[in-house]
Amino acid sequence: MLDIISVTAPVFIMIATGYAVVHFGILEASAMRILGSYVVTLALPALLFKAVSQRPIAEIANWSYIAAYLGGSLLVVAAGLFYIRKFQKADATAAAFSALGMVCSNSGFIGYPILLLTLPSIAGVGLALNMLVENIVLIPLMLAIAEAGHGVPSPVGKTLARTLRSLIRNPVIIGLGAGLVASVLQLKIPQPLMKPVDMLAASSAAVSLLVIGGTLASVSVRGLSGEIAPTVAGKLVLHPIAVFLATCALPLAGMAPLSPEMQAAAVILAAVPMMGIYPLLAQRFGRERSSVVAMLMATVLSFFSLSAVLWMVARYIL
Repeated sequence: MLDIISVTAPVFIMIATGYAVVHFGILEASAMRILGSYVVTLALPALLFKAVSQRPIAEIANWSYIAAYLGGSLLVVAAGLFYIRKFQKADATAAAFSALGMVCSNSGFIGYPILLLTLPSIAGVGLALNMLVENIVLIPLMLAIAEAGHGVPSPVGKTLARTLRSLIRNPVIIGLGAGLVASVLQLKIPQPLMKPVDMLAASSAAVSLLVIGGTLASVSVRGLSGEIAPTVAGKLVLHPIAVFLATCALPLAGMAPLSPEMQAAAVILAAVPMMGIYPLLAQRFGRERSSVVAMLMATVLSFFSLSAVLWMVARYIL
């Protein structure tokens, strides 16, 4: 158990530090937005480029991982949409954002630092694969459902074009794409050019955790606990279980099984709280407050749930 705490404690100490510096006025809340922009625009793309460009493409194109993570996530999406619509009597937009919160992990800001401490050799690959699944499939799918329920339907071609433009301009996707090109072409980046990339990548984990804590410092949870409970439970409990079952089912689907390390990475990344941009995506549809509160509660409770998941991964997978 001490080994598990040695992994989770540094992560949550950094989150608590970010919370404290904003709560006590050492830094303004606006500083967290600037730091967050730095991570998303520079540090995280550099990290993905470094992780992908320095590995053979066969190692990156892990279709078994993609199938298992996507399959488990889509199962949770279906269950989440059904539950929220039937039992909470919510509209399609609210159900879509609840389901989005259940499956889109904070892979870059929380998941990667944890993988770096537990599975450093494949941390970058796991992060890159998750970014592909989340940014290319899960987020566009849930936003399309939210739009349909919000009364702002648009032609399929227009929706696809808007999604493609957004992806092309996304620094994370640019960094990931550049890394894939370098991997396919087996490019050897000169050290004077690679060193700045290394420096930016190294800053990603610490700064991202500070941003998470600082962002949560101004959130109030009053009056929303019942509404957000399914989202939080779905993210911290149902999602890792579904992804674990999907990884176990790969041979039944005729696909190659994952290595224990990659299976562990998938389960760990599924168990982290929802992504930091979750409230920003919800803002356009008027769902930002419930999304922020859900993210806060999931982040706080994940100290306990992640510790349990890490213990089970160490005992039953690795």
